Formats: sequence, C-alpha cells, structure tokens
Amino acid sequence: MSKTCLKCGKTIEEVVDDPGADKYPACAACWKEWTTYAVMVMNEMRLDMSLPDHRKALRKYERAFFGLEKGIAEIEKKPDNPEEHHGHHH
Repeated sequence: MSKTCLKCGKTIEEVVDDPGADKYPACAACWKEWTTYAVMVMNEMRLDMSLPDHRKALRKYERAFFGLEKGIAEIEKKPDNPEEHHGHHH
C-alpha cells in the first residue's frame, strides 16, 4: 500500500531512512526540507533537544510543518498577516 506525502500530496516512492519519518507519511524531499527547517527552528529558538519542553516545542513546529497543527506561523513570516484576522474579539 502506497502512502501519500502529508506535505506535498505526492505518492511516496522511496522510504525515508529515518526512524523519525515514520510518524508522518512524508516523501524523502519533504522530510529533508523538514530536517533543514528544524535546524533553523532550533537555532532561532535556541532549543536544547535534551530538554522535554524544547522537544515539545519542536514537535509543534513539526506538526505544523506537515499541516497537522494550525495556529503556528512559520518563523520566517511576520505574524502581521492581514488575511489571518478572522473574526473580531469583543
């Protein structure tokens, strides 16, 4: 049974040789993109992978990267995006 990449929607041809990649159906290209992005997130937020809270923070980004978690903006993007203001708080 073939899987479809969560990120790009293509059928996954090659299996990613990384135990972490088993969590999400991801093609090799997207997984590579994530690992590169993860390093940026870790550097940007000064995450220490030996700390559970920091691992949790990275996992949030990981889920957001693969579209599983909403509400996290990518770190490069400025949060001030006019299209994202839905509904007003009274």
